[in-house]
Amino acid sequence: MEPLVLAEDIGAVRRLTLNRPDKLNALDRDLMLALLDALDGAATDPGVHVVVLRGAGRAFCSGYDLAADADAGVLDEDGWRAVLVEDTRRMLRVFDHPKPIVASVHGYCLAGGVDLMLATDLCVAADDAVFGYVDVRFGSGVVSMFLPWVVGARAAKELLLTGEDRVPAAEAHRIGLVNRVVPRADLDDATLELATAIARNEPFVVQTTKRAVNASWERAGFREALADKAYGRKIVIQFGELDPDTALREVWKE
Repeated sequence: MEPLVLAEDIGAVRRLTLNRPDKLNALDRDLMLALLDALDGAATDPGVHVVVLRGAGRAFCSGYDLAADADAGVLDEDGWRAVLVEDTRRMLRVFDHPKPIVASVHGYCLAGGVDLMLATDLCVAADDAVFGYVDVRFGSGVVSMFLPWVVGARAAKELLLTGEDRVPAAEAHRIGLVNRVVPRADLDDATLELATAIARNEPFVVQTTKRAVNASWERAGFREALADKAYGRKIVIQFGELDPDTALREVWKE
């Protein structure tokens, strides 16, 4: 069997490809763990300055694998809360990666796939890409609430409360969901061009700058807000230096 995440180095850029094309790269536990392992490898490799993340086949990522959730059986409230917490922690490991990650999106980028894209630093989208969160239409909700931090509260509420899941690339660019839109045939080259432009710069300065920008969200309560969503109650988050193995340490607020 092929690896769940394919890796190739192009100069100082490591390109990672989600490799479940038959499932439209839907996120299950095995795929997320394979991705985190690949990102850990990139984090500790001094020859890698920038990571590109893309999907094999017809889509970037169609969201969380609902079939895998069904196979897990019926969970009670505490069980589902534990799943939400773990999924959010995994997305935060992508967000906390020390090196810039550029998402390269084509086809479907839905629900958990949007979460994953938003956990990266930049996004180049093909003109055939479609985005959205269908969750509310099925009585569910977003797992990791990155969206309002990127596009603002008004745009986020419209997407999340309507369950719109066919937002075209041009509209995604207009509201700030993605950085650039290019023809599908040019996606790989355009993404690599952007990643290479970043990779030419001094790695220490790039990584420090990324951390400084992320810190602006931290100071505004980003991590606490995600924790509120995942736990369903207020907690105080304590975190140390950002590194490849950063893990949240939760302290319950009574």
